[in-house]
Amino acid sequence: MAGIYIHIPFCRQKCYYCDFYKTVNTSLKNRFLSVLSEEANVRKNYLQNEPVETIYFGGGTPSVLEIKEIDKILKMLGGHFEISKDAEITFEANPDDLSVEYLSGIRQTGVNRLSIGIQAFQDTHLKKMNRRHDAAQAVEVVENAARLGFDNLGVDLIYGLPNLTKNEWKESLKQVFQLPVQHLSAYHLTYHEGTAFYTWLKKGTLKELSETESVDQFNMLVNEAEKAGFEQYEISNFARDEKYSKHNTAYWFGKKYLGLGPSAHSFDLKSRRWNVSHIESYIKGIENKTACFEEEQLSEKDRFNEHILTRIRTQWGVSLTLVKEQFGAELENYLLSQCAKYIQTGNIQLSQSTLKLSKNALFISDKIMADLMII
Repeated sequence: MAGIYIHIPFCRQKCYYCDFYKTVNTSLKNRFLSVLSEEANVRKNYLQNEPVETIYFGGGTPSVLEIKEIDKILKMLGGHFEISKDAEITFEANPDDLSVEYLSGIRQTGVNRLSIGIQAFQDTHLKKMNRRHDAAQAVEVVENAARLGFDNLGVDLIYGLPNLTKNEWKESLKQVFQLPVQHLSAYHLTYHEGTAFYTWLKKGTLKELSETESVDQFNMLVNEAEKAGFEQYEISNFARDEKYSKHNTAYWFGKKYLGLGPSAHSFDLKSRRWNVSHIESYIKGIENKTACFEEEQLSEKDRFNEHILTRIRTQWGVSLTLVKEQFGAELENYLLSQCAKYIQTGNIQLSQSTLKLSKNALFISDKIMADLMII
């Protein structure tokens, strides 16, 4: 199987925490859509005719697209690639864009999974993040989407926000689990350089939550999700009734994917390619048939590190048998030796030749993953 990721770089306004590549210059949209089609045409052999089982519209804000533009993109992809009949087609959207008419139109294009960026259910925090919707609108949109037939709905939340209290976080989780959603992605706020939040943090006008508060909020997330019947299948992702994100799961399992659009990444098992994170440079590069990307060939060390980094994050863990098959007994033994202290402390569990992070180790997983990789 293979996947296609499409980066829609446009936003109506910039959120103060976000470091994904985006632009508010929507006047470039028509030229972007034209070169997006050309990029797909030029790279139609990248996936080597493997059936495409997932398509993911990310951004930016894909919901700045008109329905006819979404439909045109999907038909264009169908002309260049073998799209599976039951392909998962995910569309990221902001609540303020999702009118009943827009939701109905998306359904008709073939999009069958929505990922709605809500982030918080308190208007004070939404305003602080520079979001365009309010809490009531978010609830209404999810309910409307379910009523119109979407049965694979996901929402995003952020915890660790400045001044986010334990009670507010519990309130947000309670609200999510009362809605007709099958998936929750919940991420701890990161202060990325170049964002407004980062600037305010450095100036001292914004205060970061303590590590204790962050850990408490993460533990509450895990516990409340479990009580609501949501399975934590990856550190930040929870699903009900096994409605996992097939697209993201394919990333974690090392499947091929093609990325289209500025800043989009591609992977063909042997190399990685990433497009320039600049809309004008991307457009001119495609129009002038010049390179608008960088590329690296992956060494065995790179592939091993990525295998560990992606698999250990999931509920399926790292199979020692698979590590031995793909990388040899020497790297299998290296991995076991690096894991030894974490197995002894209970942070990593070894069962049936599979290594998994324990529940208590999930919040400190970055440190553990770094220790397991080859420097």
